[in-house]
Amino acid sequence: MKSIIIQFIFFITVVILLAKPLGIYISSVFKNKKVFLTRIMKPVEKFIYKLLKVNEEEMSAKEYILSIISFSFISLVFVTILQKIQYLLPLNPEKLGSVSWDLAFNTASSFITNTNWQAYSGETTLSYISQMLGLTVQNFLSAAVGISVLIVLIRGIKGVKCKSLGNFWVDLTKSTLYILLPMSLVLAIFLTTQGVVQNFKPYQEVRLLEEIKLNDGDFIDKQIIPGGPAASQIAIKQLGTNGGGFFGTNSSHPLENPTYLSNFAQMVSIILIPAALCFTFGDMIGDKKQGKVLLYAMLIIFTLAIATTMYFEYKSTPELSRNLSIIDDINIQQSGGNMEGKEVRFGVTNSVIWGVTTTSASNGSVNSMHDSFTPIGGMILTLLMQLGEVVFGGVGCGLYGMLAFVILTVFISGLMVGRTPEYLGKKIEPFEMKMASIMIITTPMLVLIGTSIVCMSPDVISLLNNSGPHGFSEILYALSSTGNNNGSAFAGFGANNTFVNLLTGIIMIFARFIPIILIIKIAESLAGKKKVPESVGTLATNNALFVFLLVGVVIMIGALGFLPSLALGPIAEHLNMVF
Repeated sequence: MKSIIIQFIFFITVVILLAKPLGIYISSVFKNKKVFLTRIMKPVEKFIYKLLKVNEEEMSAKEYILSIISFSFISLVFVTILQKIQYLLPLNPEKLGSVSWDLAFNTASSFITNTNWQAYSGETTLSYISQMLGLTVQNFLSAAVGISVLIVLIRGIKGVKCKSLGNFWVDLTKSTLYILLPMSLVLAIFLTTQGVVQNFKPYQEVRLLEEIKLNDGDFIDKQIIPGGPAASQIAIKQLGTNGGGFFGTNSSHPLENPTYLSNFAQMVSIILIPAALCFTFGDMIGDKKQGKVLLYAMLIIFTLAIATTMYFEYKSTPELSRNLSIIDDINIQQSGGNMEGKEVRFGVTNSVIWGVTTTSASNGSVNSMHDSFTPIGGMILTLLMQLGEVVFGGVGCGLYGMLAFVILTVFISGLMVGRTPEYLGKKIEPFEMKMASIMIITTPMLVLIGTSIVCMSPDVISLLNNSGPHGFSEILYALSSTGNNNGSAFAGFGANNTFVNLLTGIIMIFARFIPIILIIKIAESLAGKKKVPESVGTLATNNALFVFLLVGVVIMIGALGFLPSLALGPIAEHLNMVF
């Protein structure tokens, strides 16, 4: 237990130590201050504006929204077509064919929305050029969109009586050039030193040291080792909270995550930028305590999730943890916790930290099989997504999602003391409350409606590896993942069929762009307000009391929205297992 606590504290300490300077750096980038990369990147930035004929004038909320929607639509069409014609393009040494239209649409929807849900195995479905030009590029751009929208909200909070919110194309370019690209380059180089593959070679056939007997009685003595430009995609998939995997088994694959160091670096990178953006928020609004309040609220929920999941995974199941009586009075008790579905080289501790990290962020990468977690362990991973992924969350979208909860918390607190709620000198009025409320209930509605549609499907049993509560948990997890732009999966749910591909593709698009539109409208409303001076009745939003109020509201909303569905799935499975 002591070693587990030390490992967790070390992990969080590294994240925060890196996040603070990174957050200040990101703030400087968007304040147009000179940073250490300015001399290198500024000419590139100007060249991009000139090449694409970008007008650097600031936009209204409507112009910003239209720019995001049009850009994302073009990206959707491009990535879909790329998959359909990949068999005609170079960098396809395995001669992989055209992807089916429904899977191509689902994959394109997934990657433009920063979800990275994958209903396929990468090494058997997509060519190198599809992985690079389609998926890797979208990993950068979808993450940059999230950062851009957060910056718009910060400008709205900080602005006074203004109508412009910045320029989308400038924000997108800065996010990519100054933040995502250099960080990904550093991480990709490090990953290659750990053994992560990065090449354009055809797959290699190697002879095994000894033959392996298959279930049908046949023997095999050879194995196909895939290759490809994996490290470059893995770096941005983690840093951009994209998730997904270059290979089918994702970050449990030895060529994608080969060592303890590569595992630790990838875990840190998943929540590094989301944590850093809390410091960015505090610095840009001129009140660093406000950013820390958001970070503390995230850390409290994150720590509770780690502790609960760790407890149940080490406690394991009654079948594994009971004493087995052998040879008279000698008892042997299973130790090491629930190792089913987990890599031996990572163990329970690293699998749990990764699982909680990836579901608290909008990151779908996995280094273990979530389907094999204990019922309560799997429930915590599901619930973290269902909270709206505001505990760190995706790059940009996690923090603006948390700020929607802040608006709700301020409003509820204002009702308690009988005065108009305020946040950072701006009155929170009915319009902001309506937008924040619609945003908060959007994903629960998409998840629960989507789950209901799948459950009512006549062929639902054929999609599942399990029946009963666990089968329902597989459906609920899949829709929670796609409905919250996460992308991870229980892996017991048959997702690659026309019905599920279309349903989840549409849900991913709605779950991404409805909140973006609403948050930009909130930013526009706040930007047009005047500053209200603080008074005796103003609720302080930079102290410990507000931290716990915010945590309470986040958990309460999650419990109210999803407790009935969780009771039908993981809670029922746990009770069946125990009793």
